[in-house]
Amino acid sequence: MSTEHVLDQRPHDHAGARARIRAGANKVPEVTVYFWIIKVLTTGMGETASDLLAHLLGPVPAVGLGGLALAASLAVQFAVRRYVAWVYWTAIVMVSVFGTMAADVLHVGLGVPYALSTPLFMVALAAVFALWYASERTLSIRSIRTRRRETFYWAAVLATFALGTAAGDLTASIGFGYLGSAVLFAVAICVPALAHGAGTLGAVPAFWTAYVITRPLGASLADWMALEPHRGGLGLGLGPVTLSWTVAILGLVGYLAPSRRDVRNA
Repeated sequence: MSTEHVLDQRPHDHAGARARIRAGANKVPEVTVYFWIIKVLTTGMGETASDLLAHLLGPVPAVGLGGLALAASLAVQFAVRRYVAWVYWTAIVMVSVFGTMAADVLHVGLGVPYALSTPLFMVALAAVFALWYASERTLSIRSIRTRRRETFYWAAVLATFALGTAAGDLTASIGFGYLGSAVLFAVAICVPALAHGAGTLGAVPAFWTAYVITRPLGASLADWMALEPHRGGLGLGLGPVTLSWTVAILGLVGYLAPSRRDVRNA
């Protein structure tokens, strides 16, 4: 019998069972409007922060620093026994930064065109989902209660960020530009929401489809705000955009941490 089944079937046991339930609590937040807003903000902040670090430190040191920060944040996330807002969203930010770097390394460092890296990351994400489902028979984020499921979850998250980065850069490079790409993905993200509302798309595929699209949506918006006018942007600068989006993330997470509005049945 799985850990999830035991926890779901024995919610009212005494101290020992309550300890097991706490140890097996879901490790991700409930999907609310706050979740989607913060998710989009982290994607944009990760995009501009990655570019800023590469400019200040150089691509190789930036990738090394990003990898270390990601490893440290995930180590803390895996160490905690339940969802903790600050821990979880710090890990998401680090995935965003490093996922951007991974896509950029393929394109800038290795010369892989976005038209090729986008389907490559799509295949990688599909492989993660296939392995996850074959092992656990579910892709639901409401059951991230075991170490194995959490590992699959974060592998999928990292793949979605790399895929979304490549897809956003692809649309920007083929004529949509950054603002056009943002509008394109804003429209695209409505499709799974409407399909789910109409009953033609299940909750799990709708969630993961929207999750992938948030990456190029947020990144395109942030690039449009930060980059120079001759590149199709507003010219606000990487530093100011990174800082302002970081402040917005901190404000929202600072609200959620004590209020627990993103915790199921809280």
